[in-house]
Amino acid sequence: MDFRDIEYFAVLAEHGHVGRAAETLGLSQPALSLSLRRLEQAVSARLFKRTAKGIELTDAGSTLLSQVQRLRLARDDVLREVADLSRGHTGTLRIGAHPGVIENLLGPTCSAMLNSAPNVALTVIVEANDEAVIALREGRMDLIVSIIPPAPYLDVTQEHLMDDTMVVFAAASHRLAKKKLVTMDDLEDERWTATAFSAHTWPLYKLAFQNSGKKTPRIVVQTTSLSFRDQLVASTDLLGTSSKRLLQQIKTRHDVVELPVKEFKVNRGVGVFQRKDAYLSPVARRFIELLRATAQQLSSAP
Repeated sequence: MDFRDIEYFAVLAEHGHVGRAAETLGLSQPALSLSLRRLEQAVSARLFKRTAKGIELTDAGSTLLSQVQRLRLARDDVLREVADLSRGHTGTLRIGAHPGVIENLLGPTCSAMLNSAPNVALTVIVEANDEAVIALREGRMDLIVSIIPPAPYLDVTQEHLMDDTMVVFAAASHRLAKKKLVTMDDLEDERWTATAFSAHTWPLYKLAFQNSGKKTPRIVVQTTSLSFRDQLVASTDLLGTSSKRLLQQIKTRHDVVELPVKEFKVNRGVGVFQRKDAYLSPVARRFIELLRATAQQLSSAP
């Protein structure tokens, strides 16, 4: 059954006259009659009967016409869905994320995605890079938004989005918090807390200490929770590290301050990862576009 024949049938039913229907459709009368015969053969029933004024529907024709609007709506729904899919307005997306990018980069991007495309469904899983990359390779994740490692992963492409400046922070009551300038000497014997997600960043911290001739920082608490790390720093004499952007948000929840350590110069790249040569769905492509826009806004902010 050709859908065009059904459309022609509906126009015939509307006009009740082969000549007027053919003129409306821009067809010859023989072509329209041929279309009607094809449709009648497909449904094994006569759809019209001739009258003095033209044609009128048979019972079978009336039954078919009652379903045509449903068919048209179904067609329109399919076309809209395909168009939405092609524009990234619907679909599902599974994202692996480093906790350090959740609030600044990923949160605003997800909000923009959901506000502009309410039919999109997102799953965001916070994991360390190595575990997330395994899930990406196995097809359990579509994208990863995380810290770019020193050495790229095999079979994974990574696009740099922005840079994070890392800083040292402490409780506002910490003995170093009142100093106008904190040196690496001041930090050498301090106790630190770190997250299990900083595997690719801690070597940079260690290098900063080594370049200053200092011993490696002493980590006494390691956790997978950024909020727990922040709480510990705020309530003890432990030091922590954070991106400068994220620290601004930590300050809204805890009484902490950035320590002015000029010798501590550590930057890390943030990027989006995907499987090399893998199919990237329209919703994933749209999400990456929004990631780029969000990262650009963050990078240009004072």
